[in-house]
Amino acid sequence: MNVEQIYTGCLAQGAYYIESAGEAVIIDPLRETGPYLKKLAETGARLKYIFETHFHADFVSGHLDLARETGAQIVYGPLADPDYAIYSAADGEALRVGELTFVVLHTPGHTMESSTFLLRDASGKDYALFTGDTLFLGDVGRPDLAIKQGEVTKEDLAGYLFNSLRGKIMPLADDVLVYPAHGAGSACGKNLSKETFGRLGDQKRTNYALRADMTREEFVREVTAGLTPPPQYFAKNAQMNKGGYDRFDEVLGRGNRALTADKFEQLAESEDALILDVRDRADFAAGFIPNSIFIGIDGQFAPWVGALIVDIKQPILIVAPAGREEEVVTRLSRVGYDTTLGYLDGGIAAWRAAGREVDTIETISATEFATRVERGGVDHILDTRKPTEFLSEHLEAGENFPLDYINGSRMQELDREETYYLHCGSGYRSLIAASILQARGYRHLVNVEGGWSAIKDTDLPKTAYTCPTKIDQQAVDRAVIAVL
Repeated sequence: MNVEQIYTGCLAQGAYYIESAGEAVIIDPLRETGPYLKKLAETGARLKYIFETHFHADFVSGHLDLARETGAQIVYGPLADPDYAIYSAADGEALRVGELTFVVLHTPGHTMESSTFLLRDASGKDYALFTGDTLFLGDVGRPDLAIKQGEVTKEDLAGYLFNSLRGKIMPLADDVLVYPAHGAGSACGKNLSKETFGRLGDQKRTNYALRADMTREEFVREVTAGLTPPPQYFAKNAQMNKGGYDRFDEVLGRGNRALTADKFEQLAESEDALILDVRDRADFAAGFIPNSIFIGIDGQFAPWVGALIVDIKQPILIVAPAGREEEVVTRLSRVGYDTTLGYLDGGIAAWRAAGREVDTIETISATEFATRVERGGVDHILDTRKPTEFLSEHLEAGENFPLDYINGSRMQELDREETYYLHCGSGYRSLIAASILQARGYRHLVNVEGGWSAIKDTDLPKTAYTCPTKIDQQAVDRAVIAVL
């Protein structure tokens, strides 16, 4: 028996490859099939099943392309009704893979079709549980992504989740391994662990949602408390996973095209394309194509694309580090942004060589920022971190302006004639925010490189800080409402 977790840090997502006696199953694969096909070729195994734990909202699964390329069956549990052929497994049904058995456990709550897959070894012993978004390490799946107006509420889904956990998962032995679909960094839960797998017994002892003495009412209240609005692309990705999508090789063929500066500019105008610059943030700040948006490939790239580019069919042109263009197209497709038109051949150097205009964003060190604050020359500070980060510690003069909600109405409250200093935790998110604001006509922007971690190391007096001793959930809820 071979059980391998294939973890993708940018999405905090775990796919799984399990092989036994020449047969294999893949659980929750990512969009591109190449890594899975390579693994199958190396082991010589035949892919028998592709298990989908639910209609994923935070990424586009590779199940359709993988099924076409291998002939494997796509398997969902009860209540899934996609627009393509699947094997709909019954609750409790056993499926054989080599010498192994997978038992399908219908565990509604995160979504109504959510199922987990219990792996039994060749001797019939319960070995591992692939929980999808039903159970994470440290948390459970959020119950607000599959609500239907007038039909099912987040409280209803939380109640189903309570029953699923107590009736299907918690009765299993403590030594069963838990392999979830996500770890820390995913927006599919509130308190996910940095660990990517663990023992069920540990979760029974430490996971707040699995307390043995917890009532249904307490569970519903705690699981639904403090849920921020999900990223706008979640519903769109879920629909793609349910309804189908273009083949990945077609998406890659369209997007991985080298364009001259002339052709790049022509497409930007004729297709109303968004120019997405994914280079290092220092390189971007020093010179970029006017009106382009920065989202660095070496940060939480795909989730920020999904959160900030509202139209999932938006035509996109890429400015990327040399040799990483295909990677960018691939990572965009993982969250459903399939309308990439190509990339600037030769990058920003080619743009400059063609005599085109270049824009910049002023970037200063945390030390210089502190000096300007002490001199009284800083009137507006935009802290682009999440409300919870802001509440934990921030500058007294700072205003919370979370990047997550930058496309909301609060942008209109800013004065285009005023100068705004932006910071986040490190400088990544604040530069994204600055690029968006500058593209919308805000020209007096200063990004603080190093962000909050660097600001705290300056000589700013502690009286400039607000640091509450306790953050209660009501404070978080009020902060979220305030920035929406």
